[in-house]
Amino acid sequence: MRVLVGMSGGVDSSVCAYLLKKQGYEVIGATMLTWGKSNFFKELKNKIDTKGEKNNIHGACLCPHEEDDVEAAKNVAKKLGIDFHVIDCSNDYEDIVINYFKNEYMKGRTPNPCVCCNQNIKFGVFPKLAKKAGIEFDKFATGHYARIVYENGRYILKRGINPKKDQSYFLYGLTQEQLSMTLTPLGDYTKEEIREIARENGFEVADKPDSQDFYNGDYNDILDAKPKTGNIVDINGNVLGRHNGFWNYTIGQRKGIGIAAAAPLYVKELRKDTNEVVVAYKEDSLNKGLIACDVVFNAIDKLNGPLKCEVKIRSSQEPKEAIIKPLENNKTEVEFTLMQNPIAIGQSAVFYKDDTVLGGGIIESVY
Repeated sequence: MRVLVGMSGGVDSSVCAYLLKKQGYEVIGATMLTWGKSNFFKELKNKIDTKGEKNNIHGACLCPHEEDDVEAAKNVAKKLGIDFHVIDCSNDYEDIVINYFKNEYMKGRTPNPCVCCNQNIKFGVFPKLAKKAGIEFDKFATGHYARIVYENGRYILKRGINPKKDQSYFLYGLTQEQLSMTLTPLGDYTKEEIREIARENGFEVADKPDSQDFYNGDYNDILDAKPKTGNIVDINGNVLGRHNGFWNYTIGQRKGIGIAAAAPLYVKELRKDTNEVVVAYKEDSLNKGLIACDVVFNAIDKLNGPLKCEVKIRSSQEPKEAIIKPLENNKTEVEFTLMQNPIAIGQSAVFYKDDTVLGGGIIESVY
């Protein structure tokens, strides 16, 4: 069986290719390019260079120095004795991921570009363009720490065995077709085990730092929004200070608000229409629940009634106990057992039952 492995030049995808070859698959490596030649990318690179931030931008998905990652992936492919290709996905990446990122931020929402990219680019455009380029393969593989199993006539996404590194949150939106085509061999390993395998096999990327974010620079460089003065207000509408644009803040933010208070203040809400940033003390910033839209389910056909499960509302946290209830128009209500830290509209809410991903959706509103 021929397997196309998405190789980013990092340790995870490199070991993914190694493990699959060791298991007897015919492995082909390919690196997905996301940095293009349009005016957007040219202007962004100019901003990075002008600020002297070239060395700080490495280690992110959006980076003008992809040639370093391509070279690293190419070297691993050569060491493994596998074919290697470079697939330019930058036009689609800009049209889908970058524009989504900009639009969400300017609406006062908090986007999740990694979820968007996985659903549309990495597991969509990337393998399709590879096939269009004449690369023949039966399965597609990535270095994600998650597991895919076939149970009761459907493909089920499960958490990786290492909770600290589990990446199933970012993959909840994959369709049955995408899951059926995908292999994720790293889901049965810890990060430490993967690095040790890389060292044992002499991979130069064995100790390469993990990618930390979608973009390591100033988000304003991407948004290209002009400063717009507005008010920072409390939950009663009292003006506490001023700001230069609501898009410079994120829900739950505590540091950098610039308001002196008796206790720490948290960003509770961003109001696009009035350009207001609403802040509150911790006890007034908590949320009990949310409404998710564009909900998809994979482990079950649909949600027929209230279901007790665990829900993850940000990638860095453990799932929290909640009751999820079906609503009309492909929406789901989530009511948590315990109050939660400020929940960001625009992020993903992912539903779990033990180690199984039931599904998930985009946070539309909170209460």
